[in-house]
This record gives sequence, structure tokens and C-alpha cells, in this order.
Amino acid sequence: MKISTPGRICLFGEHQDYLGLPTIAAAISRRISIEGGHRPDEQIIIHLPDLLQQESFTLSNASVYVKDRDYFRSTLNVLRRRGFFFSRGVECEVHGNIPINSGTSSSSALIVSWANFLARHADNPAVISAKELGEIANEAEVLEFGEPGGMMDHYSTAIGHVIYLESTPAIYVEALTPTLGTFVLGDSQQPKDTLGILARCRFGMEAIIQKVKAFDPSFSIFHTPYLQVSDYSSLLSADELGLLKANLEDRDLLMEGKKLLQQDSQSGKETIDIDATFGQLLYRHFTNLRDHKQTSTDKINRMVEASMKAGALGGKINGSGGGGCMFMYAPTGAEEVAEAIRREGGIPYIITVDEGTKPEQ
Repeated sequence: MKISTPGRICLFGEHQDYLGLPTIAAAISRRISIEGGHRPDEQIIIHLPDLLQQESFTLSNASVYVKDRDYFRSTLNVLRRRGFFFSRGVECEVHGNIPINSGTSSSSALIVSWANFLARHADNPAVISAKELGEIANEAEVLEFGEPGGMMDHYSTAIGHVIYLESTPAIYVEALTPTLGTFVLGDSQQPKDTLGILARCRFGMEAIIQKVKAFDPSFSIFHTPYLQVSDYSSLLSADELGLLKANLEDRDLLMEGKKLLQQDSQSGKETIDIDATFGQLLYRHFTNLRDHKQTSTDKINRMVEASMKAGALGGKINGSGGGGCMFMYAPTGAEEVAEAIRREGGIPYIITVDEGTKPEQ
């Protein structure tokens, strides 16, 4: 059996989910696959030829984690707690073409594939819904190891296509069905600075919210209008005020983006208008990430601007930031945009929105 799962890009809501705000993400046409079957013993053997590695353990010792982020064991344990039984091991091989450690959710796609694969090889096999696979993957990757992180990556890679996700006051997932053209993903080949970015964008923002609410108890990151931010100019530094403005504007950009993506774009003229507006919203989101949340890098900024000159309609840095990937929306001229990214030292990939996790055979 072969199971594959896509990576993902975050269209709107970057660095907003841990504040309780919604996100919109899209699965992409670069995937991770797991192919294999049962063994006659209780060995679990996972071949990782792309990394020149192999992992192995037994069903009887899977409950003991031997390293940080021991995701192959943790996924098995989560499934066991959900009522799956395993008396036979499996042997499989993992392949993928999602850029690794670049903000495109390669680890989440791997865990979703592994959960989907294992559930079908249990003694009591089952085809699990995409939403539940996302929940299992989140539990195995984030909750099991007490790590920070939302559920966007797991739901997006499991469900596929474009999703709108709310986490507050309860989990709510809505599938969106826009007609989108090609994107160009650009890997900067710069390592991400996840912890440094989180210190500013999460913990720094949480401190700003606490300061503002002490001054104005009616303030809400969810509802306070963007124009009201000027009321707090005497309370906050220029940097803090810019970060607060960026988060409220990004909140509003997401809702504009959702409304746009829900529109019917069947006629040619309307499609062009929607494409252009979509690109503009992406670029406005990028300027907040670049100028106020400071998640971008000089190299990624050059990749974005060169892409715009080459005909892209808009785009942004993707993921936690400080490096990693960016993407551009280029429904026409994708090859020219890819070449512009290449000239700036990035590795381009022309991609489209793709299906969620699925069996390949």
C-alpha cells in the first residue's frame, strides 16, 4: 500500500493561530509518500533513502521515546490510545519532494501519511476521516511532546485543497473551493529561526495584548477595529504599535481573503479580477510580516520583489520565518517567476493546490 500527503502553504493568518485567530492554508502539489506492508514479526522498519537513514523499533518497545520528536513511535501510541491494535509489524519506505525544514509542513505531511498508513495496517483496520487524521497528527507531533504549535499544518495536509481554520472558541474547519492558478514556491535555503521569531511574534505580541487590556479592558484581538489602535499610541513604543497594527490588519486581510476565495470565479474577466485582488492581499500580508513581524530576510525580500517584476501578482514568506520558503501567485508566467527566484539564489518549484492525504494504489 502507498499513502501520500501534501505539504502546505499558509495563505493568510501567518503568526496568528497561536493568538487564537483563524488561518487559511492550501495544500500543495509536493508530497510525502509511504509505501510498504506487513512483516511476519513485530518489527517496525522505516527506510528513509532520501535522508540516507533508517529507523526501526518493535511493537513492544514503541511506548518508550528514545529521542526528541520521536514521531514514528508517538503516532503509533496515539493510534493505540484511540483503540487500534497491532500484533504484526510493518516495513515501508518513505519518499518525498517537499522542501525539508522550510516551512512547508514536511513533518506534518509525514506524520499524516504514517497515521493513515498504520490505521490501514492495524489488526482492526479502518479508513479514518481526513479531519481525524489531522487531529491524530497534531496529537503525535505537538501534544505528545508538549511543543508549541497550532493545528493548521495537520488539518491542511490531511484535508487538502484550501481550508479556513478557527481554533477559538472551538475547532472549526471549513473547506473552501476557489479556482486558483499556479504558484511558485521558492526555497531560500536559509535555515529557519523559529525560536527567535516566536519570541517576537508570539510572546512579544502576547505582552502587548496584556499591556493594552490593562489600559483598556474592552480591547479584543478578535473584534477591536484597526483604526482604534491609535488610541494606544501613548501606551506603546513605535515598534509595539507597529506589531499590534500588523496583527489587526492581517486579521482583517484574512477575512477579505476568505470572502474573495468563496466567490464564484468562472467567467474569464472575473477570474482575472479575483486573481489580481488575491495577489494584492497576499503582498499586503507580506509587508506586515516583513516590516513589523520581521519574519523575512534580505534574500527572501529580493526573491519576492524579483518575482513581482517578473509578473507575479503577489506572494509572501511562508511558515515561521527567518529563512525557509516564500511563494508567489503566478497564474500566468510561472516559468519567468521561477527564473527570477533562481537568479536570486533560491530553488523554485512550480506548484498548484492539491488533494489531501490519500492511497495511491
